Amino acid sequence: MNQDPSESPSAPLPPPTQPRPASGGLAAPMSAVRATGQWLVLLALVVALAALALSGMLWQKLDFTQQELARRSLDSGATAVEAKTLATQAEALTQELQARLSVAEVRLSEVSLQRSQLDELMLTLSRSRDDNLVQDLEAALRLAQQQTQLTGSAQPLISALQAVDQRIGRAAQPRLNPVQRAITRDIERIQAASLADIPALVLRLDEVARQVDEWPLLNQVGYRPVSATPATSASPAVDPSPPESASRSPEGEPGASRLGDGWVQFSGWWTGLWAMIWTDVTQSGRELVRVSRIDEPEAVLLAPEQAFFIRENLKLKLLNARLGLLARHMASSQADLIAVEAAMSKYFDTASPLVRGARVAVGQVRQDIVDGVLPRPDETLAALSAAAEGR
Repeated sequence: MNQDPSESPSAPLPPPTQPRPASGGLAAPMSAVRATGQWLVLLALVVALAALALSGMLWQKLDFTQQELARRSLDSGATAVEAKTLATQAEALTQELQARLSVAEVRLSEVSLQRSQLDELMLTLSRSRDDNLVQDLEAALRLAQQQTQLTGSAQPLISALQAVDQRIGRAAQPRLNPVQRAITRDIERIQAASLADIPALVLRLDEVARQVDEWPLLNQVGYRPVSATPATSASPAVDPSPPESASRSPEGEPGASRLGDGWVQFSGWWTGLWAMIWTDVTQSGRELVRVSRIDEPEAVLLAPEQAFFIRENLKLKLLNARLGLLARHMASSQADLIAVEAAMSKYFDTASPLVRGARVAVGQVRQDIVDGVLPRPDETLAALSAAAEGR
């Protein structure tokens, strides 16, 4: 329930109003002022004492702080000296460590090199039997290929391929089966290839070189070219004997028949004599004047003493071709043979049987050189390389 605040017992009561005196009113304020001053002095004294105590405490604290600073300054100086000493020692130690590090790096490089060499040696030693077999087979094939190039015969290469096939068969390795198939194909291809028989070609060139001195030149004195030889028509032989019909006469005139037979015989002999004389005269005239066709004017202007050098030059060309065949320089041999054919067509009578046969022989030798390309076991080498890479 609501209560009136004026009725509450806790409410302070207003001070009683004192009646202001009618006289002597200045004494009361003076006493109040004096009491207030005493309190102020007392308060100031307390504050001064408190300030003095506080100042003493601050002075003591400042003294303690100064002592602590001095002590710590001494400690810092000692620590700085010790740190400087330690820094000097650390610098010396760092230099020593750098020297040791450089030495250690050198030794580490040596150890790394030795390690790589050791790894390579271990890899070489750890190769399996199959890898060594593949390398041996490849080396054997390359050696046989060199022998084939030196000898000009495919037999060393075929023998090497057959030996490789036998070694692979004995090894019984499934991954080498493609190599065996490649060997079979290479053997068939090499056996089907036509190779030039170098000894036979050399003998044919020697035979041609021996015939050079017998070849007739186009302007050779006393030689009649085969193409310019005139076909002499043989004169009908005159039979000096009288015809059988003329010898016959009627039986009733024996004297007249004998006279007629004599006249016929004389006239036949006379006609045969003049025919023989005419034949000798015309034959001598044909031998004095000779008409022939020369396609190369240089051959006509060739001096007799130059013919010797022409023949010797041809012999040297044939000898160079022979040496090129023996050295397996097919391109140079072919060039020499082409030069020989050109000289034969230019300076010699190509209608002569000797020159014609020599040209045919030189052409066949040149054709054999072009066709005779040495085969290579490319498929087998490729299969061996694939097998080596697949290990």
